[in-house]
Amino acid sequence: MAGIVPPTAAVQRAYRLSTYHAHGLPVIRIGQPPRWRGRGPEGDIVLLGACNPGGRRYMDGWNRRMMRALARHLHGVPHVLGEGRLGQWAEPLYAVQVPLARGLRLARLFRQNAVVVLHGRRPARLVYLA
Repeated sequence: MAGIVPPTAAVQRAYRLSTYHAHGLPVIRIGQPPRWRGRGPEGDIVLLGACNPGGRRYMDGWNRRMMRALARHLHGVPHVLGEGRLGQWAEPLYAVQVPLARGLRLARLFRQNAVVVLHGRRPARLVYLA
């Protein structure tokens, strides 16, 4: 199984150029503050997924099973389904209202390279795990 690997320059660029969408959230872009309607939520919102661990492409069925497993870990935690998108590419994710430390633990459990973090009106930031 693949571990977490430092992202290449191309992967870092893809993260920065992607848009992130989830029900009830504005469109999110790395380095830009979210345009909340109204006040916006308190605390952290962590965007994380369970697909393609270690930055390596896995089969769609495997990715669906991992997203279901992540959903089970989120039982009782406020979260909504969303996606990261760049051109024709899209990958599912969850927007999860948890402290960043817990979001990072979940991302490590599912061997993800990075998460997107929202905190109030601050610019969205990318946090790498490697």
